[in-house]
Amino acid sequence: MTQTRALPAPVALGGAVAIGMMTAIQARINGVLGVRLDDGIVAGFVSFSVGLLALVVVVAALPSGRRGVGRLWRGVRSRTIPVWMLLGGACGALTVSTQGLTAGVLGVSLFTVGVVAGQTLHGLVLDRIGFGPAGVVAVTPGRVLGGLLALAAVGISLSGDVLATAPLWMLLLPFAAGVGIAWQAATNGRLAQRVQSPIIATLMSFIAGTIVLLLAAGVSIALRGTPNPLPTEPWLYLGGFLGFAYILLGAFIVGQTGVLLMGLGSVLGQLTTSVVIDLLWPPASGPAPWQIIGMVVVAAASVAVALPRRRRRA
Repeated sequence: MTQTRALPAPVALGGAVAIGMMTAIQARINGVLGVRLDDGIVAGFVSFSVGLLALVVVVAALPSGRRGVGRLWRGVRSRTIPVWMLLGGACGALTVSTQGLTAGVLGVSLFTVGVVAGQTLHGLVLDRIGFGPAGVVAVTPGRVLGGLLALAAVGISLSGDVLATAPLWMLLLPFAAGVGIAWQAATNGRLAQRVQSPIIATLMSFIAGTIVLLLAAGVSIALRGTPNPLPTEPWLYLGGFLGFAYILLGAFIVGQTGVLLMGLGSVLGQLTTSVVIDLLWPPASGPAPWQIIGMVVVAAASVAVALPRRRRRA
């Protein structure tokens, strides 16, 4: 198998920042969709289904995509691809459901800081045990400091009157989603290596996530009743396309950056974009302007200190 050419660190980090930007925009879209449908889980299912349909069309149209499906099928049949590599999409299902349940109420900034905490802590653990496609990534002082600064951004966001206006469970769900995002990125990266195709890893992620969300939506409808009719605005269905784009990009670059560094770059993109969204479109609950500024500055510092340094040649 040919080795993938390594990307320069700034390019790989730029891809991670783009992932965060798309995640923040998707969170607001799915949050509004969840409010319109009055069911965040159904909103997640709708979003994932749109992304899956788009991905099936793309894979079917590409010869490399069809060859990748063949390699995936042969790997599953011969058991060289373990079942756990096929389940990254289950964490994606948790992410979009959490967006639909909380982001429309909390705003994207507060949703993002919960994700930041889970993503940062789990990214450190996954890199240390070598779970991601990059193998064991050394937990250097810079990476630890980057993680601590990212958590400091969370602390800033939770100061003031935030906890008085937003229920604690709404912040715990995004934390769980952040843990899932880190695991999903590592799992999809491993599968992309095994089938030699990031887009097939993305397809498998969407298939697994759609199945999980279909079951969850069925339970939600049985317990809560039929959701509101689907809205007619086309932009409310763009979340699935954004999910397709950032999961594919994550599967491609996680082997270049490691789980933690990709997560920190994503944090920077998420926080910056979420601030812009919440300033232009204020939510019911959200941080004060001084908190917003502090969150972005500290998150940017967390990425800067965690960047790999070039070693001098002997």
